Amino acid sequence: MEHVVAEAPRLTESASAVFAVLAAAGSATRPRLASLAGLSKPTVSSAVAELEGAGLAACSGTASSGTGRSAAVYALGPAAGAVLAVDLGPHRTLVRGCALDGTLLADVTGTRDLAADAVREALAALPPGTPLRSIVVAVGDVTAPDLAGTGMRPATAKGGPVFDAVSVVLPPGVPVHLENNVNCAALAELHEGAAQGRRSFGYLRIGVGIGLGIVIDGRVLRGANGAAGELARLPYPWDEGRRPRQEALEEYVGAHSLLRRARQAWPQSDGPRPGSVERLFALAAEGRRAARAAVEGHAADVGRLAAAVTAVLDPGLLVLGGSTGADPQLLPGVRAELDRLSWPTEVVSSQVGDSGTVVGAARLAVARGVQNVTEGAQAKD
Repeated sequence: MEHVVAEAPRLTESASAVFAVLAAAGSATRPRLASLAGLSKPTVSSAVAELEGAGLAACSGTASSGTGRSAAVYALGPAAGAVLAVDLGPHRTLVRGCALDGTLLADVTGTRDLAADAVREALAALPPGTPLRSIVVAVGDVTAPDLAGTGMRPATAKGGPVFDAVSVVLPPGVPVHLENNVNCAALAELHEGAAQGRRSFGYLRIGVGIGLGIVIDGRVLRGANGAAGELARLPYPWDEGRRPRQEALEEYVGAHSLLRRARQAWPQSDGPRPGSVERLFALAAEGRRAARAAVEGHAADVGRLAAAVTAVLDPGLLVLGGSTGADPQLLPGVRAELDRLSWPTEVVSSQVGDSGTVVGAARLAVARGVQNVTEGAQAKD
C-alpha cells in the first residue's frame, strides 16, 4: 500500500498553534480552540480557514450551545497524516498506526523473526494516501547521539539485526527515531497506567533484562548518551576478592538466572521442576514451598535494586514492570526490603502490561508528528 511522504505546508504561527491544540483535543469548536490556544476568536477563525484550505482540519459536525445556537466542531483533516510505532520486543513485534490526535488506526502483533511483515500489515491498514509524519521504533539498546537535541535517536543508531530487517520496509523519507523500550513503557505508565497524576517516578523493568525509566517533571530523563537508567551497567558484585563484571547484575537478577536457581534448589517432594519462569510464578501462587521461596528471594533481590534506585533518585514512586517485575507476588517482598534499606517509597505494579512499550512509542510518534507539521510555522501571521 502506497503512503505519501508529504512535506507539511508552511503555516502561520496562529495556524500552527491551533493545529497543535486541535491534535491534543481531538475535536473542538472555534471558541474552544481560542480558549485552548490563547488566541482571539477572529485569529482562530482565520487559522481554521488556513488549516481547512491545507486539508489539515475539517468540520466534523455541530454542537449546540446553551443559547440554542449551533457551533461547528472541527477535527483533524485527511492531510494531517499518521504515525507508526514499532516495539521490537525480544520475542514478538507490536506495531501501531495512529492519527495525529492519537486515534488508533492499526494494531498488529507479529513474531520477532517476521517483524518486517508486521510493519507491512500495519502500513496496509492505514487509510490509502495518508501522509506519514513520523516513525518511532522502540529497541533495547540506544546509544547514538541525540538528533539535534530532540531526545530521540536517528535511524542510523544501533538497532540490531531485527531493526535492520524492519528498516527495509519503512517508507523512505519519513523521519525514523529509535527510543529505549523502557523509556517508552515509562511514558505509557505516566499517561495511561500506574503513574497517572504523578509528575516524577521510576519505572523499574525486571524480566530477562533489567532497566529503569526515569520520569522527572513529566519528561523522560535520557542522559548525555541516551543511556540513563541502564541498570545492567551498575558494577556487580561488590565483594572482597571479586572483580565486578559488565552486566553481571542483569545476569544475576534476570529471569534466566532466577529459573536456574529455582530448578537447582527444587526438591523432589515438590514435583516436577518448572520449565519456565511463568510456571514458577504459577506454582508460587498455588503455594508450592520451593516456588514461593524462589519468588520471595527474587523479590528481595529486586528490593535491593529498588533501594539503589531510591538512594540516587528519591522518586517517591516506583512502578514495577517486566515479565517478572509486574507480578504482584513480588510487591510484599520488594516493599519490605526497600523499607529496610531506604526511606519510605511507594511501590506498585505496572498497569499497562505487555503493550506498554508500543503505547509509549505511539505517544512519542504522535508528538513528533505534530511537531513535524508545526515546526515550519512562519515567524509572523
